[in-house]
Amino acid sequence: MNPVAFTLFGLEIRWYGLLMASGMLIASILLQRFAQKKGYDKDMIYDFLLVIIPTAVVASRLWYVLFNLEYYSQHPASILNLREGGLAIQGGVIGGIIAGWIFAKIKKVDFWDLADMVAPGLILAQAIGRWGNFANGEAHGGPTDLPWAITVDGVKVHPTFLYESIWNVMVFAVLLWVMKRQKFTGQIFLLYGILYSIGRFFIEGMRTDSLMIGSFRTAQLLSVLTIVVFSALYFYWNRHKKPNTEPNTEE
Repeated sequence: MNPVAFTLFGLEIRWYGLLMASGMLIASILLQRFAQKKGYDKDMIYDFLLVIIPTAVVASRLWYVLFNLEYYSQHPASILNLREGGLAIQGGVIGGIIAGWIFAKIKKVDFWDLADMVAPGLILAQAIGRWGNFANGEAHGGPTDLPWAITVDGVKVHPTFLYESIWNVMVFAVLLWVMKRQKFTGQIFLLYGILYSIGRFFIEGMRTDSLMIGSFRTAQLLSVLTIVVFSALYFYWNRHKKPNTEPNTEE
């Protein structure tokens, strides 16, 4: 697949960027709808998006660069070249959590309530964004003879981007279902972290371009940590935490 979608005034517009932007837009629309139902002030949500989106993009890029320092130390100008890929979603989520927590403290709103509203759109955006990896010919697995294999550099390989995209859509459906039956604040975001990490752990093991810490895959280590911590919080809060009943409007 040609990674360039079209050319505008001599500038190549890539599928990667278009798909990432589309995912962010859809996630933002979903967040606004969920927030409106809960009574949040729409201007506060706009402020939240203006903080969270740039922070997440920068954090995802820094995470990717951090684990590819050998290359980027020799090619520092490439650090800012996002058009060819190189965004690590787990780094973006970490950055978004930090920025979201600070924002919630400043605005005096429930961080976990915000996180619950973000989660469904976030996982759907991840499902869409994975197709940008397909356009760039990256984030694929090793050789396979399966009928749904894709060809990269003349070799049939696992379309791990597709596996994760399908998994993320399934997680999105589960989150929407649970959202209508929510028992406690934070449940949706914790469930997002658990389910996404389960899928990412197994799919990451098939990839050929993983970020590494020594001989370990970074994404798998972070997935295991997320599953353990989020599961502990989930089961504890399911027994002890009450639903958020505070008003969610911002004057």
